[in-house]
Amino acid sequence: MQILRKTNLKALAKAHALGQEGVIALIERKGLEGRGGAAFPTGKKWRTCHDTQADERFVVCNADEGEPGTFKDKFIILNNPKTMIEGILIAAYAIGAKRCFIYLRGEYEFLRPKLQRQVKSMLKRAKTDVTIEIVRGAGAYICGESTALLQSLQGNRGTAMSKPPNPTRNGLWGKPTMINNVETLTCAAQAVLFDNWKPEVRLFSLSGNIQNPGVYEFPIGVKMSKVIKAANPKRKLKAVSFGCFGGIMPVDENMAITPETLMMEKCHHGAYSIIFADETNNVVDLSLSIAKFYTYESCGKCTPCREGTVRMLNLLRKIHSGEGSREDLPILCELANHIQETALCGLGQTCGNHVLTSILHFPQDYEAYFSKK
Repeated sequence: MQILRKTNLKALAKAHALGQEGVIALIERKGLEGRGGAAFPTGKKWRTCHDTQADERFVVCNADEGEPGTFKDKFIILNNPKTMIEGILIAAYAIGAKRCFIYLRGEYEFLRPKLQRQVKSMLKRAKTDVTIEIVRGAGAYICGESTALLQSLQGNRGTAMSKPPNPTRNGLWGKPTMINNVETLTCAAQAVLFDNWKPEVRLFSLSGNIQNPGVYEFPIGVKMSKVIKAANPKRKLKAVSFGCFGGIMPVDENMAITPETLMMEKCHHGAYSIIFADETNNVVDLSLSIAKFYTYESCGKCTPCREGTVRMLNLLRKIHSGEGSREDLPILCELANHIQETALCGLGQTCGNHVLTSILHFPQDYEAYFSKK
């Protein structure tokens, strides 16, 4: 796997030889995009943070992997932590930061002791005055959002903040802060060192009704049939869910998995997490489970998300109990669209995707509950 290639501090040495401008330009040329879900150009983010006038800058490694069905960052921390740490040091050098943080998901506390030893070892070997502090996450899905993460890092309640300003210009303690995902920083070190590093390769987290769950590496554009073959389902598949916010769509073995093809089905690739559902599942059950998650994880700051997630959950519970009717579906869609258009952060802006896509692609599953009346 490309993600398991070790850099052994050679990438950091090359970065220092290139200089700050040189390493940022290299990341831009290599086409590295963020692996946390938004796919924002990494080089552009680094350049913005570097060019913002300030007396201090920070680097934050986002290891708050809270998206259901996503476990690729844990895989990296377990199997190639030193390359990730080297990526942090390269990012710190590129933007001129001396203090770095790893915001580790609260549920990953068991990874912390070994990771702490790896950090200490890498800093000693690199002979650097840069510091890396591991901060335990607050156990909230919202803290994966950049501004909520920074609030939590500063000891505040993890709630999203209005943007702009963006953290690259005004982040931790009002200073420019560069936030990158675990996979992104690992790839940054590999992209600097290896000429044959491939930007189109992504980590896929596969789970659900399959016999081979786990982390796999595929290029963007891989056929769904190849992914399904690796996953090895027990029974005929019915639907795929792209994490929580990516939406739910029917299985199309001939589909090439790209952002564009998924958008044609009103879905999003996110962090390339795929949860498989077979013919024994009803998609309404899946939507209900996701709705419970969003209701529980909403930070409650903005009214559309705080109230809207509860309303959607209650309507889905009504349908699931057999007490719903077809008239509930347009109300569900209206709620989902309204929340997406008015919510403050990405959680609220995506919390209705599962509802909209499940109604679009699987109306028969809703009909099955209406017929129970």
